[in-house]
Amino acid sequence: MQGPSYYVPAAAMAAALAFKVPSLVRAWRDPLMRAVCALLAMAGLVFFFAAPPTIAKVNELTGITNFSAPLVYALLSGFSASCLVLIVNWRGGPAEQTRRVSRRWIAGYSVHMVLLVALFLLGDAPVERLRDLDTYYAKTPYIREMIVLYLMGVTVAGVTMNYLCWRWALQVHGWLRIGLLIIMLGYTFNTLYAGAKFAAVFARWAGGDWDWLSTDLAPILASVGAQVSAVGFCLPLVCQRLADSWHSWGVYRQLGPLWRELNTVAPGHARSARLLWWSSAELSLTRRESDIHDGLLALHPYFDRAEHARAHAAAVAKGSDPERAQAVADAAMLTAAVRARIADPEGKILDSFGTAEPTTAEGPRDLVRISAVLREASVAAAAPGHAALPESEVH
Repeated sequence: MQGPSYYVPAAAMAAALAFKVPSLVRAWRDPLMRAVCALLAMAGLVFFFAAPPTIAKVNELTGITNFSAPLVYALLSGFSASCLVLIVNWRGGPAEQTRRVSRRWIAGYSVHMVLLVALFLLGDAPVERLRDLDTYYAKTPYIREMIVLYLMGVTVAGVTMNYLCWRWALQVHGWLRIGLLIIMLGYTFNTLYAGAKFAAVFARWAGGDWDWLSTDLAPILASVGAQVSAVGFCLPLVCQRLADSWHSWGVYRQLGPLWRELNTVAPGHARSARLLWWSSAELSLTRRESDIHDGLLALHPYFDRAEHARAHAAAVAKGSDPERAQAVADAAMLTAAVRARIADPEGKILDSFGTAEPTTAEGPRDLVRISAVLREASVAAAAPGHAALPESEVH
């Protein structure tokens, strides 16, 4: 792998981190958000500083031959710790337990990083190696131990991540399970990366030459593993976001008949408040619900409790369940109120009405039921003898 093979994923991680920074600023106390940003930062740094051109430049700037080795190995340790902390916080649980486990992983890998630097300082690596340091110094005292130690750290992280993800995947379903299985696949590649490195080092110890495993194969495995894992982390979040948006648009459309009916109370209001076409589903739904509540407030003086009671009794008599009967009664009362409001724009006959309100104790779901009743043109049948919308006007 050459420079671009490292810099492209590093740039992708940097872009993702930049996208997350505003959220991090707003939710700095959220441990999950901090863990996500730490993972993106560490992944980007690993790819950037592991690139051969960067290795050469860092060695040149520091004036220390092979200084990049402990730097990259320490960054790999930090990346391993950030992965474990992220999965612990993502899974959740008691806050104190999550913090305790996260601190243990951070503390353990912090010690690991210090040991890597100490072993490098104790060893002697006078010949600069940009791509094959692991095998070139496989028999050098202290450098050898540093190489084994960093590979052990990567292996522990890979095995632990697979274990934690597997346990969690057995307890969940849907996109989260799929995401966890993809993460496991990614960390399997990371473990294979460590295995290839170990095999090359062991071959050197035995007098053989399997350097290609470390120099050519291992970087490819690491790159694939990182990208597959990133997909696993992102997939459940993206799919959940899409599912939430799809649900919000569904509710938005279901509320259409009720929204249009109430718009007759104040013509042009909804059109003037229309959002831009690229507005999020959640914002559009919030605006539609707000318009509906404004319309209900405008109709409040015209709500007739007797109308509501008659419609409710008629719906019950027809065999409707309680929720359905309540929605039919609310819709009948609302329809009558709209008629009264249109017939009395100056409010001259308000004294003849009661002060009932549509029962919306369950929030938007009640509004959806009322909207469905209006769409099905059930109001007229549920309130015989009272003014109802003509069939052509029922939305």
